[in-house]
Amino acid sequence: MERIKRFQIRGVPGWVTRVIFEDRTVDYWAPDSKTKHLLVAHDGHNVFDGHTSTHKNKTWEMAQSAIRVSEDLGITPPLIIAVFHSGTKKEPWGRALDLSPQDIFQSGIAVTPSTKVKIPLEKLNGNAYLDLITDQIIPAISAEINFQVNPVNTAMIGSSMGGLATLNGVARRPDLYKTALAFSPHWTIGGIPLVESLINALPKPGKHKIWMSRGTKGLDREYKPFQDLADELMLKNGYHLHRDFDSKVYERTGHNEKAWAKYLPTALKLWLSE
Repeated sequence: MERIKRFQIRGVPGWVTRVIFEDRTVDYWAPDSKTKHLLVAHDGHNVFDGHTSTHKNKTWEMAQSAIRVSEDLGITPPLIIAVFHSGTKKEPWGRALDLSPQDIFQSGIAVTPSTKVKIPLEKLNGNAYLDLITDQIIPAISAEINFQVNPVNTAMIGSSMGGLATLNGVARRPDLYKTALAFSPHWTIGGIPLVESLINALPKPGKHKIWMSRGTKGLDREYKPFQDLADELMLKNGYHLHRDFDSKVYERTGHNEKAWAKYLPTALKLWLSE
């Protein structure tokens, strides 16, 4: 782990630290006092820094929301680790290669022909990406700030392809991640077979929390039939709505960081509430 820089963001005490793991950028922020919660976020460029965000100065404002929600609940805010994807101008599909559920697509589920996402199956990197987070990034940062990882208090969060990666992360490592916060999962990339495979791969209910959402505008509008199926399968598999599972529809919202940031507090409350 190599430290690159530290920077501050408005409304957040302390510093965000930027480090590099094997050419992968990671930002992290920790509260001043000791915390027991850990939130791992995909698309780290959109989490803290308005200069790296997809839409300039439009971030998730994740630390700000986490602070407000934690204050309301009377707890210390979580450590937030924000992992960047590997997409570049030379490798524009790096994000899709990182965030796609590798085992599911390589098992034979086809990428929907109409999708704009092009993912050569032999180059999928989802397993290695998740392993890097679990085996190197989390341990190194935890050691750096003397943080003790407790799976009961560990969550993963992401949107779109990051929403799929979040669900897949909990499916692959249910021993570490006890909560999945998946905003606008990009179901259209694999359609019904993807929904069925990914939802049925999630751990049995009892020790985990799953939160999903979608909007009604733009790309999010296309998710309705697939998210409806996902919700149906979650209930069929034994999860209980508003207890260990929630699925929200946000009217007149679209597929962007501004929308996700607006209803992020609701997802955080599901996770952080005892």
